Amino acid sequence: MRTLRYHKLLKQHLDILTSLQYDTGLFVASKKSAKTGYDKAWLRDNFYECLAFEVIGDFATVKRTYKSILKIFLKHEAKIDQAIAHKPDADFKYIHARYNPKTFEEFWEGWGNMQNDSIGAILFKIGELEGVKDMRVIETPAEKRVVQKLVYYLRSIEYWHDSDNGMWENDEMVHASSIGACVAGLKMIKRYTALDVPQDLVDKGLETLKTLLPRESKERFVDLSLLSLIWPYGVVTKKQREDILKNVEYHLVRRRGLIRFRNDWYYNRNPDKQSEEAEWTFGFSWLAIIYKMLGDMKNAKSYEKMALDTVTEKGVPELYYSNTDEFNENTPLGWSESLFIVAIYLLHQKHRSRKYERVLRFRR
Repeated sequence: MRTLRYHKLLKQHLDILTSLQYDTGLFVASKKSAKTGYDKAWLRDNFYECLAFEVIGDFATVKRTYKSILKIFLKHEAKIDQAIAHKPDADFKYIHARYNPKTFEEFWEGWGNMQNDSIGAILFKIGELEGVKDMRVIETPAEKRVVQKLVYYLRSIEYWHDSDNGMWENDEMVHASSIGACVAGLKMIKRYTALDVPQDLVDKGLETLKTLLPRESKERFVDLSLLSLIWPYGVVTKKQREDILKNVEYHLVRRRGLIRFRNDWYYNRNPDKQSEEAEWTFGFSWLAIIYKMLGDMKNAKSYEKMALDTVTEKGVPELYYSNTDEFNENTPLGWSESLFIVAIYLLHQKHRSRKYERVLRFRR
Protein backbone atom coordinates (compact mmCIF):
# COMPACT_ATOMS: atom_id res chain seq x y z
CA MET A 1 0.00 0.00 0.00
CA ARG A 2 1.49 3.32 -1.05
CA THR A 3 2.21 5.83 1.72
CA LEU A 4 -0.25 8.44 0.41
CA ARG A 5 -3.07 5.92 0.16
CA TYR A 6 -2.26 4.58 3.63
CA HIS A 7 -2.44 8.02 5.26
CA LYS A 8 -5.65 8.89 3.42
CA LEU A 9 -7.26 5.60 4.42
CA LEU A 10 -6.21 5.98 8.04
CA LYS A 11 -7.59 9.53 8.27
CA GLN A 12 -10.84 8.55 6.57
CA HIS A 13 -11.58 5.78 9.05
CA LEU A 14 -10.41 7.73 12.09
CA ASP A 15 -12.86 10.46 11.05
CA ILE A 16 -15.64 7.88 10.76
CA LEU A 17 -14.84 6.43 14.17
CA THR A 18 -14.62 9.88 15.76
CA SER A 19 -18.09 10.70 14.41
CA LEU A 20 -19.50 8.00 16.71
CA GLN A 21 -18.31 9.74 19.87
CA TYR A 22 -20.50 12.02 21.98
CA ASP A 23 -19.30 15.07 23.89
CA THR A 24 -19.42 12.94 27.05
CA GLY A 25 -16.58 10.83 25.67
CA LEU A 26 -18.66 7.70 25.06
CA PHE A 27 -18.86 6.03 21.66
CA VAL A 28 -22.03 4.53 20.27
CA ALA A 29 -21.85 1.19 18.51
CA SER A 30 -22.87 2.48 15.08
CA LYS A 31 -24.38 5.66 13.62
CA LYS A 32 -25.97 8.04 16.10
CA SER A 33 -29.12 7.82 13.99
CA ALA A 34 -29.17 4.01 13.93
CA LYS A 35 -32.63 2.44 14.25
CA THR A 36 -31.33 -1.01 15.16
CA GLY A 37 -30.50 -0.22 18.80
CA TYR A 38 -26.86 0.49 17.93
CA ASP A 39 -27.24 4.17 18.83
CA LYS A 40 -26.31 3.19 22.39
CA ALA A 41 -22.98 2.96 24.23
CA TRP A 42 -21.77 -0.52 25.19
CA LEU A 43 -18.97 -0.96 27.72
CA ARG A 44 -17.37 -3.60 25.51
CA ASP A 45 -17.69 -1.59 22.30
CA ASN A 46 -16.09 1.43 23.96
CA PHE A 47 -13.18 -0.79 25.00
CA TYR A 48 -12.64 -1.94 21.42
CA GLU A 49 -13.38 1.44 19.83
CA CYS A 50 -10.65 3.07 21.92
CA LEU A 51 -7.98 0.66 20.65
CA ALA A 52 -7.64 2.66 17.43
CA PHE A 53 -6.87 5.85 19.35
CA GLU A 54 -4.33 4.02 21.51
CA VAL A 55 -2.42 2.74 18.51
CA ILE A 56 -2.06 6.22 17.01
CA GLY A 57 -1.06 7.69 20.39
CA ASP A 58 -4.22 9.74 21.04
CA PHE A 59 -4.41 8.99 24.74
CA ALA A 60 -6.47 12.13 25.46
CA THR A 61 -9.42 10.56 23.63
CA VAL A 62 -8.88 7.26 25.44
CA LYS A 63 -8.73 8.89 28.86
CA ARG A 64 -11.86 10.91 28.16
CA THR A 65 -13.76 7.72 27.37
CA TYR A 66 -12.58 5.85 30.44
CA LYS A 67 -13.33 8.77 32.74
CA SER A 68 -16.91 8.61 31.43
CA ILE A 69 -17.04 4.86 32.03
CA LEU A 70 -16.00 5.48 35.63
CA LYS A 71 -18.83 8.04 35.88
CA ILE A 72 -21.24 5.33 34.73
CA PHE A 73 -20.09 3.00 37.50
CA LEU A 74 -20.33 5.77 40.08
CA LYS A 75 -23.84 6.64 38.90
CA HIS A 76 -24.88 3.00 39.36
CA GLU A 77 -22.73 2.27 42.41
CA ALA A 78 -25.71 1.24 44.53
CA LYS A 79 -26.51 -1.51 42.04
CA ILE A 80 -22.91 -2.74 42.22
CA ASP A 81 -23.15 -2.73 46.02
CA GLN A 82 -26.26 -4.89 45.86
CA ALA A 83 -24.57 -7.36 43.53
CA ILE A 84 -21.59 -7.58 45.86
CA ALA A 85 -23.79 -8.13 48.91
CA HIS A 86 -25.96 -10.76 47.20
CA LYS A 87 -24.96 -12.73 44.13
CA PRO A 88 -27.37 -11.63 41.36
CA ASP A 89 -30.21 -14.11 40.78
CA ALA A 90 -31.61 -12.32 37.72
CA ASP A 91 -30.00 -10.76 34.66
CA PHE A 92 -31.17 -7.22 35.45
CA LYS A 93 -29.24 -7.33 38.72
CA TYR A 94 -25.94 -7.65 36.88
CA ILE A 95 -23.95 -4.56 35.88
CA HIS A 96 -25.63 -3.47 32.69
CA ALA A 97 -23.69 -3.64 29.42
CA ARG A 98 -25.10 -0.60 27.56
CA TYR A 99 -26.03 2.96 28.42
CA ASN A 100 -27.39 6.22 27.11
CA PRO A 101 -24.26 8.00 25.83
CA LYS A 102 -25.50 11.39 27.04
CA THR A 103 -27.13 10.66 30.40
CA PHE A 104 -25.36 7.38 31.41
CA GLU A 105 -28.74 5.80 32.20
CA GLU A 106 -29.31 2.08 31.67
CA PHE A 107 -31.61 0.73 29.00
CA TRP A 108 -33.95 -1.67 30.72
CA GLU A 109 -35.20 -3.87 27.93
CA GLY A 110 -33.72 -7.36 27.82
CA TRP A 111 -30.51 -7.59 25.82
CA GLY A 112 -28.47 -10.44 27.26
CA ASN A 113 -27.44 -8.27 30.20
CA MET A 114 -25.07 -10.77 31.82
CA GLN A 115 -21.83 -9.84 30.05
CA ASN A 116 -18.96 -10.58 32.40
CA ASP A 117 -16.30 -10.04 29.76
CA SER A 118 -17.18 -6.35 29.58
CA ILE A 119 -16.18 -5.84 33.22
CA GLY A 120 -12.96 -7.77 32.67
CA ALA A 121 -12.24 -5.61 29.62
CA ILE A 122 -12.62 -2.35 31.55
CA LEU A 123 -10.42 -3.55 34.42
CA PHE A 124 -7.83 -4.75 31.92
CA LYS A 125 -7.61 -1.44 30.13
CA ILE A 126 -7.64 0.73 33.24
CA GLY A 127 -4.82 -1.35 34.69
CA GLU A 128 -2.88 -1.21 31.43
CA LEU A 129 -3.30 2.53 31.06
CA GLU A 130 -2.23 3.09 34.66
CA GLY A 131 0.79 0.82 34.41
CA VAL A 132 2.11 0.18 30.93
CA LYS A 133 1.30 3.61 29.57
CA ASP A 134 1.84 5.63 32.74
CA MET A 135 -1.50 7.39 32.31
CA ARG A 136 -3.60 8.15 35.36
CA VAL A 137 -7.22 7.12 35.00
CA ILE A 138 -8.01 6.53 38.67
CA GLU A 139 -7.56 10.01 40.09
CA THR A 140 -10.05 10.40 42.92
CA PRO A 141 -10.98 8.39 46.02
CA ALA A 142 -14.42 7.76 44.55
CA GLU A 143 -12.93 6.35 41.33
CA LYS A 144 -10.58 4.11 43.28
CA ARG A 145 -13.48 2.92 45.43
CA VAL A 146 -15.70 1.97 42.49
CA VAL A 147 -12.91 0.21 40.57
CA GLN A 148 -12.18 -1.82 43.68
CA LYS A 149 -15.85 -2.74 43.80
CA LEU A 150 -15.61 -4.13 40.25
CA VAL A 151 -13.07 -6.63 41.57
CA TYR A 152 -15.37 -7.59 44.43
CA TYR A 153 -18.26 -7.79 41.96
CA LEU A 154 -16.41 -10.44 39.92
CA ARG A 155 -15.85 -12.36 43.14
CA SER A 156 -19.52 -12.14 44.06
CA ILE A 157 -20.81 -13.41 40.72
CA GLU A 158 -18.16 -16.18 40.81
CA TYR A 159 -17.09 -15.32 37.28
CA TRP A 160 -14.94 -18.47 36.94
CA HIS A 161 -18.04 -20.66 36.58
CA ASP A 162 -20.83 -18.15 36.02
CA SER A 163 -23.11 -18.71 33.03
CA ASP A 164 -23.27 -15.38 31.25
CA ASN A 165 -24.43 -14.12 27.86
CA GLY A 166 -20.89 -13.64 26.64
CA MET A 167 -19.43 -11.34 24.02
CA TRP A 168 -22.33 -11.93 21.63
CA GLU A 169 -25.04 -11.33 24.24
CA ASN A 170 -26.99 -14.50 23.59
CA ASP A 171 -26.83 -18.08 24.92
CA GLU A 172 -26.21 -18.46 28.64
CA MET A 173 -23.22 -20.71 29.21
CA VAL A 174 -19.81 -20.69 30.86
CA HIS A 175 -17.77 -18.87 28.18
CA ALA A 176 -13.99 -19.20 28.05
CA SER A 177 -13.85 -15.77 26.40
CA SER A 178 -15.68 -14.18 29.34
CA ILE A 179 -13.54 -15.94 31.94
CA GLY A 180 -10.37 -15.03 30.04
CA ALA A 181 -11.36 -11.37 29.91
CA CYS A 182 -11.94 -11.37 33.68
CA VAL A 183 -8.62 -13.14 34.34
CA ALA A 184 -6.80 -10.61 32.16
CA GLY A 185 -8.54 -7.70 33.87
CA LEU A 186 -7.80 -8.95 37.37
CA LYS A 187 -4.16 -9.68 36.56
CA MET A 188 -3.62 -6.27 34.98
CA ILE A 189 -5.34 -4.26 37.71
CA LYS A 190 -3.49 -6.27 40.37
CA ARG A 191 -0.13 -5.67 38.72
CA TYR A 192 -0.39 -1.93 38.22
CA THR A 193 -2.56 -0.57 41.02
CA ALA A 194 -2.74 -0.75 44.80
CA LEU A 195 -6.17 -2.35 44.72
CA ASP A 196 -7.01 -5.52 46.64
CA VAL A 197 -7.06 -8.39 44.15
CA PRO A 198 -6.82 -11.77 45.91
CA GLN A 199 -4.59 -14.14 43.94
CA ASP A 200 -7.04 -17.00 44.36
CA LEU A 201 -9.58 -14.92 42.43
CA VAL A 202 -7.22 -15.00 39.45
CA ASP A 203 -6.25 -18.64 39.96
CA LYS A 204 -9.85 -19.87 39.87
CA GLY A 205 -10.30 -18.37 36.42
CA LEU A 206 -7.03 -19.82 35.19
CA GLU A 207 -8.05 -23.29 36.37
CA THR A 208 -11.31 -23.09 34.45
CA LEU A 209 -9.48 -21.97 31.31
CA LYS A 210 -7.22 -25.02 31.54
CA THR A 211 -10.31 -27.17 31.49
CA LEU A 212 -12.23 -25.36 28.75
CA LEU A 213 -9.64 -24.20 26.22
CA PRO A 214 -9.35 -24.36 23.30
CA ARG A 215 -13.16 -24.68 23.38
CA GLU A 216 -15.33 -21.65 24.00
CA SER A 217 -17.62 -23.71 26.23
CA LYS A 218 -18.81 -27.23 26.87
CA GLU A 219 -21.58 -26.54 24.36
CA ARG A 220 -19.54 -24.72 21.70
CA PHE A 221 -16.33 -25.97 20.12
CA VAL A 222 -15.09 -22.81 18.43
CA ASP A 223 -16.06 -19.13 18.56
CA LEU A 224 -14.72 -15.90 17.08
CA SER A 225 -14.63 -14.38 20.57
CA LEU A 226 -11.72 -16.69 21.47
CA LEU A 227 -9.41 -14.42 19.44
CA SER A 228 -9.69 -11.89 22.28
CA LEU A 229 -7.76 -14.27 24.53
CA ILE A 230 -4.83 -14.03 22.11
CA TRP A 231 -5.15 -10.28 21.55
CA PRO A 232 -5.65 -7.97 23.30
CA TYR A 233 -5.70 -10.06 26.50
CA GLY A 234 -2.76 -12.40 25.96
CA VAL A 235 -3.91 -14.97 28.52
CA VAL A 236 -3.29 -18.16 26.54
CA THR A 237 -0.27 -20.42 26.23
CA LYS A 238 1.47 -20.93 22.91
CA LYS A 239 -0.29 -24.27 22.43
CA GLN A 240 -3.70 -22.81 23.28
CA ARG A 241 -3.06 -19.94 20.88
CA GLU A 242 -2.11 -22.31 18.07
CA ASP A 243 -5.19 -24.46 18.66
CA ILE A 244 -7.53 -21.47 18.78
CA LEU A 245 -6.13 -20.04 15.53
CA LYS A 246 -6.30 -23.40 13.78
CA ASN A 247 -9.90 -23.96 14.84
CA VAL A 248 -11.05 -20.42 14.09
CA GLU A 249 -9.49 -20.36 10.64
CA TYR A 250 -10.70 -23.82 9.68
CA HIS A 251 -14.28 -23.47 10.90
CA LEU A 252 -15.16 -19.78 10.80
CA VAL A 253 -13.40 -17.97 7.91
CA ARG A 254 -15.68 -17.05 5.01
CA ARG A 255 -15.37 -14.81 1.94
CA ARG A 256 -16.60 -11.56 3.55
CA GLY A 257 -15.63 -12.13 7.17
CA LEU A 258 -15.75 -14.70 9.94
CA ILE A 259 -18.90 -16.25 11.27
CA ARG A 260 -19.11 -15.95 15.05
CA PHE A 261 -19.96 -19.61 15.59
CA ARG A 262 -21.76 -22.43 13.81
CA ASN A 263 -25.53 -21.97 13.45
CA ASP A 264 -25.42 -18.34 14.58
CA TRP A 265 -28.98 -17.08 14.20
CA TYR A 266 -28.16 -13.33 14.14
CA TYR A 267 -28.80 -11.92 10.64
CA ASN A 268 -29.19 -15.48 9.39
CA ARG A 269 -31.62 -15.55 6.45
CA ASN A 270 -32.13 -19.28 6.47
CA PRO A 271 -35.61 -20.05 7.92
CA ASP A 272 -34.10 -22.74 10.14
CA LYS A 273 -31.33 -20.32 11.24
CA GLN A 274 -28.61 -22.75 10.23
CA SER A 275 -25.84 -22.84 7.62
CA GLU A 276 -26.25 -19.21 6.51
CA GLU A 277 -24.39 -17.46 9.32
CA ALA A 278 -23.56 -13.78 8.88
CA GLU A 279 -19.93 -12.95 8.07
CA TRP A 280 -18.38 -10.45 10.51
CA THR A 281 -15.85 -8.12 8.90
CA PHE A 282 -13.70 -7.38 11.95
CA GLY A 283 -12.61 -11.01 12.05
CA PHE A 284 -10.21 -10.34 9.16
CA SER A 285 -8.67 -7.30 10.90
CA TRP A 286 -8.39 -9.25 14.14
CA LEU A 287 -6.47 -12.07 12.45
CA ALA A 288 -4.25 -9.57 10.61
CA ILE A 289 -3.32 -7.95 13.95
CA ILE A 290 -2.55 -11.28 15.59
CA TYR A 291 -0.39 -12.53 12.72
CA LYS A 292 1.45 -9.22 12.55
CA MET A 293 2.39 -9.57 16.22
CA LEU A 294 3.42 -13.17 15.66
CA GLY A 295 5.80 -11.96 12.95
CA ASP A 296 3.90 -13.83 10.22
CA MET A 297 3.65 -11.07 7.62
CA LYS A 298 2.39 -13.38 4.88
CA ASN A 299 -0.78 -14.24 6.79
CA ALA A 300 -1.06 -10.70 8.19
CA LYS A 301 -1.07 -9.16 4.71
CA SER A 302 -3.44 -11.81 3.41
CA TYR A 303 -6.02 -10.97 6.05
CA GLU A 304 -5.41 -7.25 5.59
CA LYS A 305 -6.32 -7.61 1.91
CA MET A 306 -9.46 -9.49 2.86
CA ALA A 307 -10.34 -6.73 5.36
CA LEU A 308 -9.80 -4.05 2.70
CA ASP A 309 -12.22 -5.86 0.41
CA THR A 310 -15.01 -5.49 3.00
CA VAL A 311 -14.84 -1.68 3.16
CA THR A 312 -17.80 0.27 1.73
CA GLU A 313 -18.34 3.94 0.95
CA LYS A 314 -20.10 4.23 4.32
CA GLY A 315 -17.28 2.60 6.25
CA VAL A 316 -16.60 -0.89 7.58
CA PRO A 317 -19.85 -2.81 8.12
CA GLU A 318 -20.72 -5.00 11.04
CA LEU A 319 -21.33 -7.95 8.75
CA TYR A 320 -22.31 -9.27 5.35
CA TYR A 321 -25.18 -11.67 4.79
CA SER A 322 -23.98 -15.21 4.11
CA ASN A 323 -22.39 -15.68 0.66
CA THR A 324 -23.48 -12.25 -0.57
CA ASP A 325 -22.08 -8.78 -1.17
CA GLU A 326 -24.91 -7.25 0.88
CA PHE A 327 -23.94 -5.69 4.20
CA ASN A 328 -26.30 -4.88 7.05
CA GLU A 329 -27.50 -1.52 8.27
CA ASN A 330 -25.04 -1.33 11.18
CA THR A 331 -22.55 0.44 8.93
CA PRO A 332 -20.17 1.78 10.02
CA LEU A 333 -19.70 -0.38 13.11
CA GLY A 334 -17.33 1.34 15.53
CA TRP A 335 -15.72 -1.93 16.62
CA SER A 336 -15.05 -2.88 12.97
CA GLU A 337 -13.63 0.55 12.22
CA SER A 338 -11.29 0.41 15.20
CA LEU A 339 -9.81 -3.02 14.50
CA PHE A 340 -9.45 -2.08 10.83
CA ILE A 341 -7.50 1.04 11.83
CA VAL A 342 -5.27 -0.93 14.21
CA ALA A 343 -4.52 -3.52 11.52
CA ILE A 344 -3.73 -0.94 8.83
CA TYR A 345 -1.60 1.12 11.20
CA LEU A 346 0.44 -1.80 12.49
CA LEU A 347 1.14 -3.17 9.03
CA HIS A 348 2.20 0.14 7.49
CA GLN A 349 3.40 2.61 10.12
CA LYS A 350 7.18 2.42 10.35
CA HIS A 351 7.60 4.49 13.49
CA ARG A 352 5.38 3.58 16.43
CA SER A 353 5.55 4.89 19.96
CA ARG A 354 7.56 2.85 22.44
CA LYS A 355 4.64 2.91 24.86
CA TYR A 356 2.41 1.12 22.39
CA GLU A 357 5.15 -1.30 21.38
CA ARG A 358 5.28 -2.43 25.02
CA VAL A 359 1.56 -3.15 24.91
CA LEU A 360 1.78 -5.07 21.64
CA ARG A 361 3.97 -7.80 23.03
CA PHE A 362 2.15 -11.02 23.81
CA ARG A 363 1.94 -11.59 27.55
CA ARG A 364 2.86 -15.09 28.64
